[in-house]
Amino acid sequence: MSHDAQTGDTAPSPPRSKTQRKREMHDLQALGAALAALDAAHLAAFDLPERLVDALNDLRTITRHEARRRQMQYVGRLMRDVDPEPIAAALARLQEGPRADKARFAAVEGWRDRLIDDDAALAEFVAAHPAASADALRPLIAAARDERRRGAPPRDYRRLFRALKSIDDAAHAGKAHDGAAGAEAAREDAAPGEGAHADGTHAGASTT
Repeated sequence: MSHDAQTGDTAPSPPRSKTQRKREMHDLQALGAALAALDAAHLAAFDLPERLVDALNDLRTITRHEARRRQMQYVGRLMRDVDPEPIAAALARLQEGPRADKARFAAVEGWRDRLIDDDAALAEFVAAHPAASADALRPLIAAARDERRRGAPPRDYRRLFRALKSIDDAAHAGKAHDGAAGAEAAREDAAPGEGAHADGTHAGASTT
């Protein structure tokens, strides 16, 4: 609805075009398909209407193209009864975890190849991962290099990756712990102390 500032009358909003309505329906269907791809535990966390949950579960089991297309249309109609924005935001948060894990995995693979190809990379890795031991990594790197030179099966290559992944996992867990501890400390600092009032005075203390 639009408002006329001079007369105070409220004018009806212009009707949405057929193209706009079709695009909105496709967006709802795509959101429904993303929900249908979740496992039961994650789907239950969205607290969706029962009819929509049943339709999503049915969609997951349908493989024939035409039947799936009709079910997608039905899901799209049911999606009109929910607010799509918080659902889309929650889905994005769920998907962020796997993306971050893949990025970390690729970074460890990159370190492994650099350590095998470049002697200087070990000092860089230890500088980036202070908990890592250069003395412990040197024999693993040497074994992986020798294995590659001989064209042997990549057992030491994988062993080196596992060692690097363990170091990276420990560093990541430490950062997460430090972040949680910092957030808890911030909450404690922001909260009034024991026996204190919200204005900073203490119980039993004179305010005059």
